[in-house]
Amino acid sequence: MTATFKTKRITDLKGKTVTLTTAQALILFLAQQKAEQFDGNVFPLFGGIFGIFGHGNVAGIGEALWEYRELMPYFRGQNEQGMAHSAIAFAKTHCCRRVMGVTSSIGPGATNMVTAAALAHINRLPVLFLPGDTFASRRPDPVLQQLENEQSPLTSVNDCFLPVSRYFDRISHPEQLLQSLPQAVQTLLHPSRRGPVTLALPQDIQTVAFDFPTDFFQERTHYIQRPRPDEREVERAAAFLKNAKRPLMVVGGGVHYSGAEEALRSFVEKHQIPIGETQAGKGCLPWDHPLNLGAIGVTGTSSANAIAKDADLIICVGTRLSDFTTASKSLFHRPRVRFLNLNSSPFDAAKSNSTMLVSDALEGLNALSQAVGNFRTQEIYEGTIRKAKEDWEDIYLAATSSEQKTQFPSDAQVLGVVNKVVEPKDIVVSAAGGLPGELHKLWRSTDPLSYHVEYGYSCMGYEIAGGLGVKMAYPEREVYVLVGDGSYLMLHTELFTANQLGFKINVILLDNHGFGCINRLQKSCGSPPFGNLFGSGNSKPRVDFVENAKSYGCQARKAATLEELRLILEENKEVEKSCVTVIETDPEVGTPSTAWWDVAVAERSSEEGVRDARVVYEQNLEG
Repeated sequence: MTATFKTKRITDLKGKTVTLTTAQALILFLAQQKAEQFDGNVFPLFGGIFGIFGHGNVAGIGEALWEYRELMPYFRGQNEQGMAHSAIAFAKTHCCRRVMGVTSSIGPGATNMVTAAALAHINRLPVLFLPGDTFASRRPDPVLQQLENEQSPLTSVNDCFLPVSRYFDRISHPEQLLQSLPQAVQTLLHPSRRGPVTLALPQDIQTVAFDFPTDFFQERTHYIQRPRPDEREVERAAAFLKNAKRPLMVVGGGVHYSGAEEALRSFVEKHQIPIGETQAGKGCLPWDHPLNLGAIGVTGTSSANAIAKDADLIICVGTRLSDFTTASKSLFHRPRVRFLNLNSSPFDAAKSNSTMLVSDALEGLNALSQAVGNFRTQEIYEGTIRKAKEDWEDIYLAATSSEQKTQFPSDAQVLGVVNKVVEPKDIVVSAAGGLPGELHKLWRSTDPLSYHVEYGYSCMGYEIAGGLGVKMAYPEREVYVLVGDGSYLMLHTELFTANQLGFKINVILLDNHGFGCINRLQKSCGSPPFGNLFGSGNSKPRVDFVENAKSYGCQARKAATLEELRLILEENKEVEKSCVTVIETDPEVGTPSTAWWDVAVAERSSEEGVRDARVVYEQNLEG
């Protein structure tokens, strides 16, 4: 792993106490936290602080960041939500063993980060939010941007963070840091509690001085816990596996965050059990491994979904079992199918009325493998797996073929070209719209870090900011951001941040003239298409994405064909600054799904198409 940032040791703290402002103590404490990585090396836990200053944080947190600028790097973003996405992507790329903080002023700067906090919470990813807050003294109330609640003067807009934080505190006295900061760090790092932390900081309290104990600021190295499974749970799980004829593993992000990829490979090869990958779990095994069936669920491959329908035991490892993974609980058809959930979180392990195996993924897989001994699935099952993979290969080749049958290429055809251009260690980033579904099915990953798609929250606007965070985590790797024009228009300003900080990202912008994915969904629900596509014809305004990207300092070009796209991407490998490549795609074409997704259709409508779609919907509900 490459060290992205350098820090210095504290050498000037003498005596039993040291007088610091609340903000100075906060930054100094964070700078002294270290974390062990998978390879045994120790790195600073915090890679830095993203921020946008305002009246609510510039004189407190801002002053402290300048005071300790040699210990804690500061990065200015262009949009609070965007910089928070970058921080989250940084943590995810480091498998949650390094994190970043994000600071803003009180008011719109703070609430802009709530969406990112929800994204981090849903995806179980760590990030530290440090929003400014209104005066604890209430002396100037109502201060600029202050929310006034007639029933509760304690309430501020930062209370919006409560439901989307795993740990929340409002620091109303400097001494509270002594209790709150250790809890915050443990929440950021513990596998079963991991997620966003919010420390709301009243702007007057940020500047208040206090005599802190010196030993509070000593360097501390954190070792990420690996919860081991209960022997009784292992015995029960082993009994179920030994009796299974057609087991299937569903692997999620917990495998990556545990560093359990090799343990997974050893397990499936020893016991000949196939896997289906969630979005977060993709890349746990190389795409061409004989037991990797590819993506599972609504955005899954025909191979994984076909095996899932007849599986008698579903072994879930490190997944939260979203509706896309289970095809809205319609995917696993076999009567009396059993679920075995291996997860570090009891909350996730208890889902689907399953047999629980509460454990770190690596420890749990090793314990279960030892408990079942030489168990191995029958050869007839191995033949079924091979046939399913062969059938999917035909579908894949047809979808990604460069032969264009319409005016514009499909998303799948573009992905086929990009996948051939990138190197095995390069990282692809995406988030929302139709691209995650196409990527989940079609992208061929050979390296565990090479696939980075945020689909727990499916947040439009994550893509470019996330790409920056990924590049900051691994600057030696090329990063390819795949984004639709709709997401690009929502949030693309961190392109400027990337160039300002000297980080190159490669953006491939697929222009399908609006929200093509939702347009297709709208029509599938029987409604006439409206409100999604930009329209056509010379009278309709169009965005010049190339000139827009150039204005941020990027190299930008538009590809007219798939071959031109390939040539541009090859040439961009020699470019040192961020590159944006635009290509128009067909909004009507998507790779067919082989699983159902529960999208409710109106029970009553004047549209015949909606009434027909409702009939199909009710049939699907009945199974």
